[in-house]
Amino acid sequence: MSITVDSVRDALSRVIDPNTGKDLVSSKSARNLRVDGGNVSLDIELGYPANSQIDAIRTMVIDAVRALPGAANVSANVQVKIAAHAVQRGVKLMTNVRNIIAVASGKGGVGKSTTAVNLALALAAEGAKVGLLDADIYGPSQPMMMGVSGKPDSHDGKTMEPLENYGVQVASIGFMIDPDQPMVWRGPIVTQALQQLLEQTNWRDLDYLVVDMPPGTGDVQLTLSQKVPVTGAVIVTTPQDIALLDARKGLKMFEKVGIPILGIVENMSMHICSNCGHAEPIFGQGGGEKMCKDFGVDFLGALPLTMSIREQADSGRPTVVADPDGQVAQIYKQIARKVAVKVAEKAKDMSSKFPSIVIKND
Repeated sequence: MSITVDSVRDALSRVIDPNTGKDLVSSKSARNLRVDGGNVSLDIELGYPANSQIDAIRTMVIDAVRALPGAANVSANVQVKIAAHAVQRGVKLMTNVRNIIAVASGKGGVGKSTTAVNLALALAAEGAKVGLLDADIYGPSQPMMMGVSGKPDSHDGKTMEPLENYGVQVASIGFMIDPDQPMVWRGPIVTQALQQLLEQTNWRDLDYLVVDMPPGTGDVQLTLSQKVPVTGAVIVTTPQDIALLDARKGLKMFEKVGIPILGIVENMSMHICSNCGHAEPIFGQGGGEKMCKDFGVDFLGALPLTMSIREQADSGRPTVVADPDGQVAQIYKQIARKVAVKVAEKAKDMSSKFPSIVIKND
């Protein structure tokens, strides 16, 4: 019995991508299918970074096709292609950044910056080209967390090069000021500084730019939502009722300005005692998941309150690089994959496909 293209497609329609929950045919991941006698070759194109997933997906595909009568040699090339996706209406995409992910919270102290840095590092670990923009002008913390210091170089006197560590490009006002110097700036100057950091940094061909937002819903957040092409936002909260109250406001702000919510991360969901390992929900329980149900958004994951996360961030070696195979790093990586999949499911940006119309008077 000879194998056919249709029988291979039928087999692939039963192979479910564990990250998207969709089969490889309906998601249009299976491409360039070729059948020559008993020899089958095909490409699997993933829209999200997946270094740790490629081997498993390739094995699933090969096993499914080899089970067909008549199949002899099967080769599957699994590749990643991260596209630029649609943003708010009336805002142009940046030429050197495909997708911008805002990490926000309604209030300070919920671990937003720690989540942002580990999210960026997790995306980079999966093979993406990632940048990290520290948009918290008043309290820049990313230089310390990323273990980078020094002044950025400028080759033309107008733009600056991002500093880099752990494979992530970083821009922060913290690179340009003394660590003890307070930023006594009014709103308009702060928003101008944010735009300069974003637009005058020579980001090098980024798949994702993770923006560590300041807490609240003020000038910086409005500027970002109105002038910066944001693909989606991740909301960070704790289970505590007060934190959830403010997180809801942050979520509603993004909804009002047309920025999709990619999901909610619940930080400090469970305190784990460093002596005995006892777990206790000192900030409450289930608040993040309830908020997701109330607003119809995805729950991306819950992170424990442990001393190691704080110590690693303070030392300039965040969890994803300090303990890449540890349980907490795996949670961050799962959250990063969910975020990347949510971005990949958004409508692709087609602005470059449309011709520009020029009217001339003869």
